Amino acid sequence: MQEPFLDAVLASSRAFFHLPTEAKQEYSNVVDAGDGDGRKFQPEGYGVDRVDTDDQVLDWCDRLYLLVRPEEERQPRFWPAHPPDLRGLLHEFSVESEKVARLVLAAMARSLGFEDGFFADKVGERMPSYARFTYYPPCPRPDLVHGLKPHTDNSVVTVLLLDERVGGLQVFLEDDGGGGGWVDVPVLGGGRHQVLVVVGDEMEIMSNAAFRAPVHRVVAPGEAEERVSLAVFYQPEPHRVLEPSPELVGEERPAMYKRLEAKAFADGFWDAFALGERTIDFLKVKVDVATDQPAAAAAVSGA
Repeated sequence: MQEPFLDAVLASSRAFFHLPTEAKQEYSNVVDAGDGDGRKFQPEGYGVDRVDTDDQVLDWCDRLYLLVRPEEERQPRFWPAHPPDLRGLLHEFSVESEKVARLVLAAMARSLGFEDGFFADKVGERMPSYARFTYYPPCPRPDLVHGLKPHTDNSVVTVLLLDERVGGLQVFLEDDGGGGGWVDVPVLGGGRHQVLVVVGDEMEIMSNAAFRAPVHRVVAPGEAEERVSLAVFYQPEPHRVLEPSPELVGEERPAMYKRLEAKAFADGFWDAFALGERTIDFLKVKVDVATDQPAAAAAVSGA
């Protein structure tokens, strides 16, 4: 992806979030419930992430969240008409970023000694992709809020286009003692763009933790700054079974996660995210080796 194209993507993203509130609300993610119970949150559209309680800690950001692929499942009513180039730029970015995602999936497979299609075959030819534009407005007290709370991604991999001017993305790095700390992802500067590929929860499960989804967050910008990013999340086809790949399970490395449908995992993400929890933990997907796999645990203990 060339710099002028990425410049255009971020410029169009900023232009949307700079529109008057009433113009953005035409694409609101709070819609008529259709059952006489008023209005309800649903993931697609413009707004903030789901708020369940008055005690919930809110993030200092707005977002526009859209199903991008498969194309025939898009909901055009949530795709902004202004700025007029945003739809086309998102479509082109999704095509190019899927190429990146599939190249990375092939490289991850090779790194474990498998053929290029090892992971791609498990997610399917029509893997859904969702785009999240996130806007972080200037914040007078960034020390008191999260730009975006700590989380892991609901994806196999995520292709993330960062703001080329303002940083804020941080990754939590654990140390050997079980602690750790937050590390800044630096801004390259000089107008250069960063496209990062982030491992998501679904890959952690499929690889039986050979690849781990990093916990990351975004720090709110300062009072004189604003920040924008675009993430595209690639997920397994909804009907696929999500489980540790049998080729990566054995006596010395028992299955670390339970088996469930990809759709069930994706649906659980929103409940988990609202609570500030990992979906893997919220859905209790992790296996307790000591109780669930005693034979495997004994094999590991005797190794």
